[in-house]
Amino acid sequence: MARISGVDLPREKRVEAALTYIFGIGQTSARRILEISQVNPDIRVKDMTEDHISRIRSVIEQEYKIEGALRAEISMNIKRLIDIGSYRGLRHRRGLPVRGQRTKTNARTRKGPRKTIGRKAKP
Repeated sequence: MARISGVDLPREKRVEAALTYIFGIGQTSARRILEISQVNPDIRVKDMTEDHISRIRSVIEQEYKIEGALRAEISMNIKRLIDIGSYRGLRHRRGLPVRGQRTKTNARTRKGPRKTIGRKAKP
């Protein structure tokens, strides 16, 4: 079992796909990491040697911010927006879409389930 930066990579997958399980590494980054570390992207994680793993680990440590450090940076960026009172910060604070999406309909992911308002009967 290959373990890189606190993440267990799935044994049966190709290395290129398995690296994307690490927060902050997508397909493009995974390809670039394997190219720099000179590891064949077609081999499975279970077939990797310790040398392969150490080369990949060193490239990731030198060139990428991943997992906890990346999550902390993202949360600090959001906190900064909220503190300075920018429009984006207000949207984050209110739990509404931040990037200009419509909210009259849709936006249920950010707003949560609908809150039905009851209608009072006429007296």
